[in-house]
Amino acid sequence: MQDRFHTPLTADNAAVLLVDHQIGLFTGVRDIGVDELKHNVTGLAKAALRLNLPTVVTTTAADGMWGPLIPELQAVLPRELKVIDRSSVNAWHDDRVRAAIEATGRSKLIIAGLSLEVCAAFPAISATASGYDSYVAVDACGTFSETKRTTGLLRLQQAGVIVSDYASLAVEVLADNAHPDAAGVYGDLAMPFATLVGQLAAAYRG
Repeated sequence: MQDRFHTPLTADNAAVLLVDHQIGLFTGVRDIGVDELKHNVTGLAKAALRLNLPTVVTTTAADGMWGPLIPELQAVLPRELKVIDRSSVNAWHDDRVRAAIEATGRSKLIIAGLSLEVCAAFPAISATASGYDSYVAVDACGTFSETKRTTGLLRLQQAGVIVSDYASLAVEVLADNAHPDAAGVYGDLAMPFATLVGQLAAAYRG
């Protein structure tokens, strides 16, 4: 019998939770370049939507201290997707967020948040305690110091949350490079190394 560490993510069992990728919070990010973080979270969102993964997006105090979603992320989300603005520190403690996740019917939850050690880690740990298999896309998260990053990763691992990167999680869901959406997914992810390899291959063929 497979355990949760060995059961792969699929388009049928996974959902995505994006927590607090807001303008105000981005100003404090110090563990990853802001442009890289924008690239990664928007790539994850685009690939997830292309793969038909239910996606829940939330903010905290969007009309106040943290501001709205970064425009790069807002631009790739469907117009009909309602961003849930909440007051609770842990997104899992908001009944609307939890209900939206439960309504997906999925057992695996890919999470990214800003900050890593709070906005991603708290709901990931809570979801794990509630029986979900939680995955955190670390490079689609950011935080305010290396200490916070290190302690956040340690706490996630201590709680049994699976840590990975945004592209690997999406490619695991894709599963097959013969999939009709494979080229689109790789385009959404826009991985610099893969882009370079593609350019070199095209040059070689030419």
